[in-house]
Amino acid sequence: MHLNVDYELQAKMVIPPTARPAPVIKFLKPYVLQMHFSSKYVSAQVIHSPTATVAASASSREKVLRSAMGSTRDVAAAAKIGKVLGERLLFKKIPAVSVFLKREQKYHGKVKAVIDSVRDTGVKLL
Repeated sequence: MHLNVDYELQAKMVIPPTARPAPVIKFLKPYVLQMHFSSKYVSAQVIHSPTATVAASASSREKVLRSAMGSTRDVAAAAKIGKVLGERLLFKKIPAVSVFLKREQKYHGKVKAVIDSVRDTGVKLL
C-alpha cells in the first residue's frame, strides 16, 4: 500500500508541459527584402521565405527603368528601384516585408535609399 501512495503522489506532482504557440516569426516575416549592388547596377527583390520564390523584384538593368534614370548605379538609382519595388509590392497586395542586410551592408547610402523609398510607398518594414 505504501507503494501506491507514492505513485499517486508522483502522478499528482507532475506538471504537464506548457503548450507553446507557433513562432511568431513565421507569421510576421514571410517576405524578406534583399538588395544587391554591383559596380554598374542596383537590384532588389522580395522573397517569400516559406516557398523560396521571388514575390517581386526591380533592377536598374530593366530597359524600361534604365531609360528613366540617368545613372544605373548611384543613390538616385537606388531610390528609384526602391520606389518601383514598393509599387510592385502594393500591386501584389504585400503590405509588409522584413529587411535582410548582409554583413557588409550598413544602413547608409544606397541601402538607405532603397529602404526609405520602399517605406515611402506605403509598405511597412518589420
